[in-house]
Amino acid sequence: MYTIPGHHHISMITKDAKQNNHFYRDVLGLRRVKMTVNQDDPSMYHLFYGDKIGSAGTELSFFEIPLVGRTYRGTNAITQIGLLVPTEASLTYWKSRFQEHNVQHSDITMYANRPAIYFEDSEGLRMVLLVSNGSKAEHWESWEGSNVPAEHQIQGMGSVEITVRRLDKLARTLTGMFGYTEVSRTEDEGIFQSVQGEVFGEIVVKYLDGPAEKPGRGSIHHLAIRVRDEVELSYWDQQVRARGFHSSGIVDRFYFKSLYFRESNGILFEIATDGPGFTIDGDIKTLGEKLDLPPFLEARRAEIEENLKPIEEN
Repeated sequence: MYTIPGHHHISMITKDAKQNNHFYRDVLGLRRVKMTVNQDDPSMYHLFYGDKIGSAGTELSFFEIPLVGRTYRGTNAITQIGLLVPTEASLTYWKSRFQEHNVQHSDITMYANRPAIYFEDSEGLRMVLLVSNGSKAEHWESWEGSNVPAEHQIQGMGSVEITVRRLDKLARTLTGMFGYTEVSRTEDEGIFQSVQGEVFGEIVVKYLDGPAEKPGRGSIHHLAIRVRDEVELSYWDQQVRARGFHSSGIVDRFYFKSLYFRESNGILFEIATDGPGFTIDGDIKTLGEKLDLPPFLEARRAEIEENLKPIEEN
Protein backbone atom coordinates (compact mmCIF):
# COMPACT_ATOMS: atom_id res chain seq x y z
CA MET A 1 0.00 0.00 0.00
CA TYR A 2 1.22 3.49 -0.83
CA THR A 3 1.52 6.19 1.84
CA ILE A 4 1.19 9.99 1.81
CA PRO A 5 4.62 11.60 2.46
CA GLY A 6 3.18 14.96 3.54
CA HIS A 7 1.53 18.15 2.29
CA HIS A 8 2.14 19.24 -1.31
CA HIS A 9 0.72 22.78 -1.44
CA ILE A 10 -2.22 24.83 -0.22
CA SER A 11 -4.25 27.27 -2.33
CA MET A 12 -5.96 30.48 -1.26
CA ILE A 13 -7.91 33.42 -2.70
CA THR A 14 -6.51 36.95 -2.84
CA LYS A 15 -8.13 40.16 -4.05
CA ASP A 16 -4.85 41.91 -4.93
CA ALA A 17 -1.86 40.09 -6.43
CA LYS A 18 0.44 43.08 -5.98
CA GLN A 19 -0.28 43.36 -2.26
CA ASN A 20 -0.11 39.59 -1.92
CA ASN A 21 3.29 39.50 -3.62
CA HIS A 22 4.62 42.15 -1.24
CA PHE A 23 3.51 40.27 1.87
CA TYR A 24 4.65 36.76 0.99
CA ARG A 25 7.89 37.72 -0.76
CA ASP A 26 9.00 40.87 1.05
CA VAL A 27 7.58 40.32 4.54
CA LEU A 28 7.60 36.52 4.91
CA GLY A 29 10.75 36.20 2.79
CA LEU A 30 9.44 33.38 0.61
CA ARG A 31 10.49 33.05 -3.00
CA ARG A 32 7.87 33.65 -5.67
CA VAL A 33 8.68 30.49 -7.57
CA LYS A 34 6.00 30.65 -10.23
CA MET A 35 3.94 33.47 -11.73
CA THR A 36 1.34 31.85 -13.92
CA VAL A 37 -2.46 31.83 -14.41
CA ASN A 38 -5.36 29.72 -13.26
CA GLN A 39 -5.40 27.03 -15.94
CA ASP A 40 -9.20 26.78 -15.72
CA ASP A 41 -9.63 30.57 -15.97
CA PRO A 42 -6.53 32.24 -17.50
CA SER A 43 -7.90 35.72 -16.77
CA MET A 44 -6.59 35.44 -13.19
CA TYR A 45 -3.08 35.15 -11.78
CA HIS A 46 -2.00 32.01 -9.98
CA LEU A 47 1.03 32.78 -7.81
CA PHE A 48 3.19 30.23 -5.99
CA TYR A 49 5.60 30.98 -3.12
CA GLY A 50 7.96 28.52 -1.48
CA ASP A 51 11.57 27.57 -0.93
CA LYS A 52 14.37 27.98 -3.49
CA ILE A 53 12.69 25.79 -6.13
CA GLY A 54 9.13 25.55 -4.79
CA SER A 55 9.63 22.05 -3.42
CA ALA A 56 6.53 20.02 -2.63
CA GLY A 57 5.51 20.78 0.93
CA THR A 58 6.66 24.42 0.81
CA GLU A 59 4.20 25.91 -1.67
CA LEU A 60 1.61 28.55 -0.82
CA SER A 61 -0.48 29.35 -3.88
CA PHE A 62 -2.95 32.17 -4.53
CA PHE A 63 -5.64 32.80 -7.12
CA GLU A 64 -6.24 36.51 -7.71
CA ILE A 65 -9.94 37.41 -7.95
CA PRO A 66 -10.15 41.25 -7.93
CA LEU A 67 -13.93 41.37 -7.39
CA VAL A 68 -14.02 38.82 -4.56
CA GLY A 69 -15.84 39.82 -1.38
CA ARG A 70 -14.95 39.23 2.25
CA THR A 71 -14.80 35.82 3.92
CA TYR A 72 -17.63 34.95 6.34
CA ARG A 73 -15.97 32.52 8.69
CA GLY A 74 -17.72 29.32 9.65
CA THR A 75 -17.40 25.57 9.67
CA ASN A 76 -16.66 22.97 6.96
CA ALA A 77 -13.57 24.86 5.82
CA ILE A 78 -9.78 24.78 5.94
CA THR A 79 -9.22 27.45 8.57
CA GLN A 80 -5.50 27.86 9.33
CA ILE A 81 -2.05 27.16 7.87
CA GLY A 82 0.95 26.20 9.95
CA LEU A 83 4.35 27.38 8.70
CA LEU A 84 7.56 25.94 10.11
CA VAL A 85 10.48 27.96 11.48
CA PRO A 86 13.69 26.39 12.80
CA THR A 87 13.87 27.29 16.51
CA GLU A 88 12.24 29.13 19.38
CA ALA A 89 14.76 31.92 18.75
CA SER A 90 13.14 32.22 15.31
CA LEU A 91 9.82 33.04 16.95
CA THR A 92 11.48 35.95 18.77
CA TYR A 93 12.92 37.14 15.43
CA TRP A 94 9.50 36.88 13.76
CA LYS A 95 7.66 38.65 16.56
CA SER A 96 10.00 41.62 16.10
CA ARG A 97 9.65 41.44 12.30
CA PHE A 98 5.85 41.37 12.53
CA GLN A 99 5.92 44.44 14.77
CA GLU A 100 8.18 46.22 12.29
CA HIS A 101 5.83 45.47 9.37
CA ASN A 102 2.58 46.05 11.31
CA VAL A 103 1.44 42.44 10.90
CA GLN A 104 -1.37 41.37 13.22
CA HIS A 105 0.07 38.67 15.50
CA SER A 106 -0.11 37.04 18.92
CA ASP A 107 2.46 36.69 21.65
CA ILE A 108 4.56 33.51 21.65
CA THR A 109 2.21 30.73 22.74
CA MET A 110 1.53 27.04 21.94
CA TYR A 111 -0.33 25.31 19.12
CA ALA A 112 -0.63 21.55 18.60
CA ASN A 113 1.99 21.00 21.32
CA ARG A 114 4.58 23.29 19.71
CA PRO A 115 5.77 26.84 20.47
CA ALA A 116 3.92 29.15 18.09
CA ILE A 117 2.90 32.64 16.99
CA TYR A 118 -0.49 33.23 15.37
CA PHE A 119 -0.65 35.85 12.63
CA GLU A 120 -2.76 37.05 9.70
CA ASP A 121 -2.06 38.72 6.39
CA SER A 122 -3.92 41.90 5.44
CA GLU A 123 -6.82 39.89 4.00
CA GLY A 124 -7.39 37.94 7.20
CA LEU A 125 -5.80 34.64 6.14
CA ARG A 126 -5.06 32.84 9.40
CA MET A 127 -1.60 31.33 9.84
CA VAL A 128 0.60 30.14 12.69
CA LEU A 129 4.38 29.88 12.90
CA LEU A 130 5.49 26.59 14.49
CA VAL A 131 8.92 25.57 15.75
CA SER A 132 10.10 22.65 13.63
CA ASN A 133 13.11 21.55 15.72
CA GLY A 134 14.36 19.76 12.62
CA SER A 135 10.99 18.29 11.62
CA LYS A 136 10.87 19.81 8.14
CA ALA A 137 10.58 18.18 4.74
CA GLU A 138 14.07 16.86 3.96
CA HIS A 139 14.13 18.44 0.49
CA TRP A 140 13.51 22.03 1.73
CA GLU A 141 16.14 24.41 0.34
CA SER A 142 17.05 27.78 1.82
CA TRP A 143 16.78 30.69 -0.63
CA GLU A 144 19.79 32.96 -0.60
CA GLY A 145 17.74 35.81 -2.14
CA SER A 146 15.40 36.02 0.85
CA ASN A 147 15.51 39.12 3.04
CA VAL A 148 15.05 36.81 6.05
CA PRO A 149 18.27 35.31 7.49
CA ALA A 150 18.73 31.64 6.61
CA GLU A 151 18.59 30.61 10.28
CA HIS A 152 15.04 32.00 10.58
CA GLN A 153 13.54 31.31 7.14
CA ILE A 154 10.17 29.62 6.83
CA GLN A 155 10.77 25.92 6.10
CA GLY A 156 7.47 25.02 4.47
CA MET A 157 4.08 23.88 5.67
CA GLY A 158 3.35 22.42 9.09
CA SER A 159 -0.01 21.69 10.74
CA VAL A 160 -3.01 22.51 8.57
CA GLU A 161 -6.24 23.11 10.49
CA ILE A 162 -9.60 21.96 9.14
CA THR A 163 -12.86 22.79 10.92
CA VAL A 164 -15.88 20.55 10.27
CA ARG A 165 -19.32 19.59 11.55
CA ARG A 166 -18.61 15.85 11.26
CA LEU A 167 -15.19 15.19 12.71
CA ASP A 168 -15.62 11.40 12.64
CA LYS A 169 -16.23 11.41 8.89
CA LEU A 170 -13.03 13.29 8.08
CA ALA A 171 -11.09 11.22 10.62
CA ARG A 172 -12.16 8.01 8.88
CA THR A 173 -11.11 9.39 5.49
CA LEU A 174 -7.66 10.37 6.78
CA THR A 175 -6.98 7.15 8.71
CA GLY A 176 -9.03 4.59 6.78
CA MET A 177 -8.29 5.67 3.23
CA PHE A 178 -4.99 7.57 3.39
CA GLY A 179 -3.35 5.77 6.30
CA TYR A 180 -2.79 8.81 8.53
CA THR A 181 -1.96 8.09 12.17
CA GLU A 182 -4.30 9.45 14.83
CA VAL A 183 -1.94 11.18 17.26
CA SER A 184 -4.54 12.50 19.69
CA ARG A 185 -8.30 12.70 19.87
CA THR A 186 -11.04 14.34 21.91
CA GLU A 187 -14.69 15.00 21.06
CA ASP A 188 -13.76 18.40 19.70
CA GLU A 189 -10.33 17.88 18.11
CA GLY A 190 -8.15 15.27 16.44
CA ILE A 191 -4.53 15.46 15.28
CA PHE A 192 -3.50 13.25 12.36
CA GLN A 193 -0.10 12.72 10.74
CA SER A 194 0.70 11.23 7.35
CA VAL A 195 4.20 10.40 8.63
CA GLN A 196 4.07 9.54 12.31
CA GLY A 197 6.00 12.01 14.45
CA GLU A 198 6.40 14.56 11.63
CA VAL A 199 4.64 17.90 11.49
CA PHE A 200 5.04 18.48 7.72
CA GLY A 201 2.12 16.13 7.05
CA GLU A 202 0.00 17.01 10.08
CA ILE A 203 -3.69 17.88 9.94
CA VAL A 204 -5.52 19.27 12.98
CA VAL A 205 -9.28 18.65 12.70
CA LYS A 206 -11.59 20.71 14.90
CA TYR A 207 -15.31 20.25 15.48
CA LEU A 208 -17.59 23.25 15.01
CA ASP A 209 -21.34 23.27 14.39
CA GLY A 210 -23.10 26.14 12.68
CA PRO A 211 -23.18 27.69 9.21
CA ALA A 212 -20.56 26.78 6.64
CA GLU A 213 -17.88 29.31 5.82
CA LYS A 214 -18.62 31.59 2.89
CA PRO A 215 -15.29 31.92 1.06
CA GLY A 216 -13.79 35.21 -0.05
CA ARG A 217 -10.48 37.06 0.11
CA GLY A 218 -8.15 35.40 2.59
CA SER A 219 -10.00 32.08 2.51
CA ILE A 220 -8.39 28.71 1.79
CA HIS A 221 -9.62 26.96 -1.36
CA HIS A 222 -8.04 23.52 -1.01
CA LEU A 223 -5.25 21.44 0.49
CA ALA A 224 -3.05 19.32 -1.77
CA ILE A 225 -1.31 16.25 -0.37
CA ARG A 226 1.74 14.57 -1.91
CA VAL A 227 2.24 11.44 -3.95
CA ARG A 228 5.50 10.52 -5.63
CA ASP A 229 4.40 9.86 -9.22
CA GLU A 230 1.53 9.13 -11.58
CA VAL A 231 1.48 5.42 -10.68
CA GLU A 232 0.67 6.34 -7.09
CA LEU A 233 -1.80 8.98 -8.24
CA SER A 234 -3.70 6.33 -10.25
CA TYR A 235 -3.83 4.13 -7.16
CA TRP A 236 -5.35 6.94 -5.09
CA ASP A 237 -7.83 7.72 -7.86
CA GLN A 238 -9.11 4.15 -7.48
CA GLN A 239 -9.25 4.46 -3.69
CA VAL A 240 -11.20 7.73 -3.83
CA ARG A 241 -13.76 6.20 -6.19
CA ALA A 242 -13.99 2.99 -4.15
CA ARG A 243 -14.95 5.04 -1.08
CA GLY A 244 -17.85 6.57 -3.00
CA PHE A 245 -16.31 10.01 -3.51
CA HIS A 246 -16.44 11.74 -6.88
CA SER A 247 -12.97 12.05 -8.41
CA SER A 248 -12.04 14.61 -11.04
CA GLY A 249 -9.81 11.99 -12.62
CA ILE A 250 -6.17 12.74 -13.30
CA VAL A 251 -5.55 16.29 -14.52
CA ASP A 252 -2.22 17.32 -16.07
CA ARG A 253 -1.20 20.66 -14.54
CA PHE A 254 2.17 20.58 -16.38
CA TYR A 255 4.14 21.30 -13.18
CA PHE A 256 2.54 18.24 -11.55
CA LYS A 257 -0.39 15.91 -12.12
CA SER A 258 -3.38 15.98 -9.81
CA LEU A 259 -6.81 14.75 -8.93
CA TYR A 260 -9.48 16.48 -6.85
CA PHE A 261 -12.27 15.24 -4.59
CA ARG A 262 -14.48 16.51 -1.78
CA GLU A 263 -14.80 14.47 1.40
CA SER A 264 -18.07 14.15 3.34
CA ASN A 265 -17.95 17.65 4.89
CA GLY A 266 -17.29 19.24 1.52
CA ILE A 267 -13.57 19.89 2.12
CA LEU A 268 -11.75 19.98 -1.23
CA PHE A 269 -8.59 17.87 -1.37
CA GLU A 270 -6.11 17.70 -4.21
CA ILE A 271 -3.67 14.82 -4.55
CA ALA A 272 -0.59 15.98 -6.49
CA THR A 273 2.61 14.40 -7.77
CA ASP A 274 6.01 15.67 -6.63
CA GLY A 275 7.20 16.35 -10.16
CA PRO A 276 8.18 17.48 -12.64
CA GLY A 277 8.18 20.73 -10.63
CA PHE A 278 8.56 24.42 -11.39
CA THR A 279 11.98 24.19 -13.03
CA ILE A 280 10.50 22.35 -16.03
CA ASP A 281 10.08 25.71 -17.80
CA GLY A 282 12.25 27.99 -15.70
CA ASP A 283 15.88 28.52 -14.75
CA ILE A 284 16.57 28.27 -11.01
CA LYS A 285 18.31 31.68 -11.03
CA THR A 286 15.29 33.52 -12.45
CA LEU A 287 12.45 31.30 -11.23
CA GLY A 288 9.16 33.17 -10.86
CA GLU A 289 10.35 36.43 -12.38
CA LYS A 290 8.28 36.28 -15.58
CA LEU A 291 4.87 34.98 -16.58
CA ASP A 292 5.07 31.26 -17.33
CA LEU A 293 2.27 29.48 -19.16
CA PRO A 294 1.70 25.76 -19.66
CA PRO A 295 2.14 24.69 -23.30
CA PHE A 296 -1.58 24.47 -23.99
CA LEU A 297 -2.00 28.18 -23.14
CA GLU A 298 1.15 29.51 -24.83
CA ALA A 299 -0.66 30.36 -28.08
CA ARG A 300 -2.91 32.72 -26.07
CA ARG A 301 -0.03 34.55 -24.37
CA ALA A 302 -0.69 37.98 -25.94
CA GLU A 303 -4.38 37.86 -24.98
CA ILE A 304 -3.63 36.61 -21.45
CA GLU A 305 -0.92 39.21 -20.79
CA GLU A 306 -3.17 42.01 -22.02
CA ASN A 307 -5.80 41.09 -19.41
CA LEU A 308 -3.40 40.91 -16.45
CA LYS A 309 -2.26 43.93 -14.44
CA PRO A 310 1.52 44.00 -13.82
CA ILE A 311 2.52 42.91 -10.32
CA GLU A 312 5.92 44.61 -10.27
CA GLU A 313 6.50 48.36 -10.38
CA ASN A 314 7.77 49.56 -13.75
